[in-house]
Amino acid sequence: MTDKPPEPSPSPSPPPPLKPLSLQDWESLIDDFQHGGARRDRWTSAHPILIDQALSSLNKRDFPLKLQLIVFLEEFSDPLFTSDPDSLPKTLHRLIETLRALIQTPADGVHVTFALKEQMMLSVTAIVIAADYMLDGLVELLLTVINRPNHGFDRQARALACECLRELEKSYPCLLSDIGGHLWSLCQSERTHAAQSYILLFTTVVHNIVAKKLSVSILNTTVPLVPFSAPQVLVNSSGKESSGGLNYKELRRAMSFLLEWPQVLTPCGMVEFLALIMPVAMALELQASMLKVQFFGMIYSSDPLLCHVVLTMYPPFLDAFDGQEGRIASRLMLLSRETQHHLVFRLLGLHWLLGFSELVLRREVRKLKAIVDMGLRFYPSVFDPLALKALKLDLLAFCSICVDMLKLEGASGEDTGNDKLVVKVFQDGLVSVSAFKWLPPSSMETAVAFRTLHRFLIGASSHSDNDPSTTRSLMDSTTFTSIQGMLVDLMLECRRLVPVIVALTDRLFGCPKHHWLGERLLQSFDQHLLPKVKLDYTLVSCFPIFDKIAESDTIPPRGLLELLTKFMAFLVVKHGPYTGLRSWSQGSRVLGICRTFLMHHHSSRLFLRLSRLFAFTCLYFPDLEVRDNARIYLRLLICVPGKKLRDMLNLGEELGISPSALPSFNIQSPMSADNIKKSRNISSYIHLERVIPLLVKQFWSLSLSSFGFGNNDSGYLEGIRDSEPIIEETETDSSSNIYISPEAERIDRPQEPLRVMDAKISEILVALRMHFSCIPDFRHMPGLKVRISCSLRFESDTLSRIWGLDSPTGVLGELDALPALYATVLNFSSSAPYGSIASYHIPFLLGEPSRKTDISDQAASLAIVPVENGSGEEESLRAPVMIELEPREPTPGLIDVSIETNAENGHIIRGRLHSITIGIEDMFLKAVVPPGIPEEASPGYYLDLFSALWEACGNSNTGRETFPLKGGKGVAAIAGTRSVKLLEVPSSSVIQATERYLAPFVVSVLGEPLVSLVRDGGIIRDIIWKDEASDYALDITSSGTDFDRGPLPLTYTDDVDEMDSLVNIRKKNVGCFLILIFLPPRFHLLFQMEVCDVSTLVRIRTDHWPCLAYTDDYLEALFLA
Repeated sequence: MTDKPPEPSPSPSPPPPLKPLSLQDWESLIDDFQHGGARRDRWTSAHPILIDQALSSLNKRDFPLKLQLIVFLEEFSDPLFTSDPDSLPKTLHRLIETLRALIQTPADGVHVTFALKEQMMLSVTAIVIAADYMLDGLVELLLTVINRPNHGFDRQARALACECLRELEKSYPCLLSDIGGHLWSLCQSERTHAAQSYILLFTTVVHNIVAKKLSVSILNTTVPLVPFSAPQVLVNSSGKESSGGLNYKELRRAMSFLLEWPQVLTPCGMVEFLALIMPVAMALELQASMLKVQFFGMIYSSDPLLCHVVLTMYPPFLDAFDGQEGRIASRLMLLSRETQHHLVFRLLGLHWLLGFSELVLRREVRKLKAIVDMGLRFYPSVFDPLALKALKLDLLAFCSICVDMLKLEGASGEDTGNDKLVVKVFQDGLVSVSAFKWLPPSSMETAVAFRTLHRFLIGASSHSDNDPSTTRSLMDSTTFTSIQGMLVDLMLECRRLVPVIVALTDRLFGCPKHHWLGERLLQSFDQHLLPKVKLDYTLVSCFPIFDKIAESDTIPPRGLLELLTKFMAFLVVKHGPYTGLRSWSQGSRVLGICRTFLMHHHSSRLFLRLSRLFAFTCLYFPDLEVRDNARIYLRLLICVPGKKLRDMLNLGEELGISPSALPSFNIQSPMSADNIKKSRNISSYIHLERVIPLLVKQFWSLSLSSFGFGNNDSGYLEGIRDSEPIIEETETDSSSNIYISPEAERIDRPQEPLRVMDAKISEILVALRMHFSCIPDFRHMPGLKVRISCSLRFESDTLSRIWGLDSPTGVLGELDALPALYATVLNFSSSAPYGSIASYHIPFLLGEPSRKTDISDQAASLAIVPVENGSGEEESLRAPVMIELEPREPTPGLIDVSIETNAENGHIIRGRLHSITIGIEDMFLKAVVPPGIPEEASPGYYLDLFSALWEACGNSNTGRETFPLKGGKGVAAIAGTRSVKLLEVPSSSVIQATERYLAPFVVSVLGEPLVSLVRDGGIIRDIIWKDEASDYALDITSSGTDFDRGPLPLTYTDDVDEMDSLVNIRKKNVGCFLILIFLPPRFHLLFQMEVCDVSTLVRIRTDHWPCLAYTDDYLEALFLA
């Protein structure tokens, strides 16, 4: 160990040369050992030599560090003396010889003092006991010292030698059993204060003889005191000296002798003496009254140790102290009231009183009546220290428990006011710590008050008692009811105490026995606190207790949710410019309580009121973050069921999941080769479907954007161009308003509109300008949106099989066993002119369970399944998806769909789904009503707009007019086209189809028969009804046409008879529908349906002629399907 260590740090210096150490060397050595570490380790190899030099120094008369050296050897005896076990006996022998030489040296008061001799005896004894190597020489030397009774000069050294022998007797029981008689004689002879040590030594020897049941004589001792030799019981280690048993006669005489000497013992000596005497008295079957007579009077001593001696005698000798319980309790109570004592003694007296009362309670309840009568009057004083108040309140709580137990035992059955008495004791006791109502919650007074409240609350209920009967009796007691009311009043008056009351309920919930007490408290708060709280900003101080109420699934959530809804309305009303962050803070805390509800209650129990709270917050709360969070919670409440919702709402620190329990996520790239292979057929089990199926599934579209008809073709199809700057005018005549532009410019530019018009054309232009001014120019601002409603679903079994999802175990409901997809993103693209299509995000989606049916595949394929309205469970397993289009041209097309989502096991699922078909009917929108038109005037506006567009799409003089769009940068012109469609359909089918599919677009119904049929149905509302349709219909039908004047001649066949039949059918006219459809971004489709009994003639006008290619198919599907 003297080698240098390998580390780069400087190694400790080697020990000094082995020569006689000087005083400075000894001081340095002692300092090194006390410092430890490397400084001590460098002396390891020199331990034997250090002991030799230490003993040599102790033998020097003028060595000044003897006392320090003796303490050093004792303190570090373990490394010094045990480092070489072979030389241990020799070393210890030298140490004892050094002690012998020091004791025999006369004390001169300078170099050799009695203090040095006493310290040497103590240290040598400690070293021998620590080395566990008994030497007879040490015992003999100590016996030599004590064998000088009544020698006053060295009485302290003799007393200390007795203590050393007593420690050796404790370490090696019965070591001095053979010389017990000599020790008895020495006790009888000693008359100095050292007699206590002699008595305790002799008592220890007697105690060990009785404990080991040795048959030795302590009166007739044949063994000399010195020289000493260890008894055979230690040498043989057999534990038996003889088989004769105890010598009761001699031992009783010894006990009689010992009981005559308590008056010479100090209080500390009395404690040790009685601890040795009581086991001997019980083993010798002595009468307990002997001890009672001898020691009971010490209960009235002013020394707490003597009182403790009497209390230690009570448990083993209960019968001897029968009837003295009242006197003992009275004395202990008086001890706590004696202000001349130190506070620690007064507290000790109360502790003793509580412990003594529990002992009496275990033995017999009736004996507590006297103690309870005294304790109930033992109220804390206002000027008592707080620690003393706490113990006195504990005593009052114990007395209240005893009152209940005495009532059950019938000891106080005649007292009918026991419950009121306990309540009075509790209320009066809290007066001493009433400062907790205005002191901070962290004050000691508050802690003491609620500690007492908890003790009164649990009463006699034991923490280890699993029988719920005691808990039920506590909940029905008057004390519990009174404490409930007091806590409610405290929360209303002192809001800062709410966290302390929450801590009290947490303490009750933490104990399995008192869990129901906490539940009952929260139920009481829900019933009595919520109706009394005031709706103001201070309500936030009650949120901690509201959160505890929300955690309890035994409390109906109705009351608290209604209160929180009112509070959110209060925050909305009171919000203002000086509110600051108060609305955000308190609104966020309300949502936190709502989250607690979602974590601990079933969603069906909360859905109605909690959804109203979230919806109100989303709509009206002034803070944006709170609104967004409420919207997220509302979405989760609607979409995510049961256990999965609680798992999603769990905070990271609340999960409590070990890392080994988490699913093993693959560290590979999300789009590994395995994932790509699995994603190929993703559309076979993940389906995005339209909610409303199309009437006509057109898989073609007519687009002329690439035909290349010249520079103006794209502008025509786009339908919008920028308004051109005014060309410089060349004035030909001062009175002329004719503008002449260069020929080249006139070739490329469209012909200027003719501004000459009559009054009717002027009215049409005013209506059209108003209408087009509400249509946004999609090139410079967001255009009009077309929304396609779809639903997303997936098949659970197929997804789980392909992606290796394991079904969770231990779930209660079927929904919790279904797999789920998280953070789903749907991306859309299309080659049709629909603009940029925004992606759609779905936070959570449950899979559809497998359909278990016994029907054969053929029968199942023929089964009738409703398309639009599924069961409620199926609807909950489908996520609504809204696709928003901003068409540049009203044309059908296909939308390609790609999905990216996350499975429960960490896989990222990507792939393409089936495309969504967009039909011409998806482009049907209602025309925009200008802001200045009131709602009740909108039907008239729509009819006027229909008339204006009908004229403009004909061969009227408005064809060359341009109309500014919303935004002020673009203009549009109308290039109308006309068509007709004859449908051989009964009028009832036309009316039914129109009401079902075209009702929002009907602007007027003409003709008394048709009006009566449609108006009674109640589906088409808020339009213009014309009972007499002849004049108006003829005006619309014939005005502005370029056909031959008169009715439109249509020849469907070459047969003249069929021509006559058509004319007859036309004569049986029922009425006429006027339908106005807006086609984004700025086009229109107009229908005038002349309904007859068995056929209908549809006159069509539009300013976008390509849509006529789809209109035929749509009308046939609408009326003929």
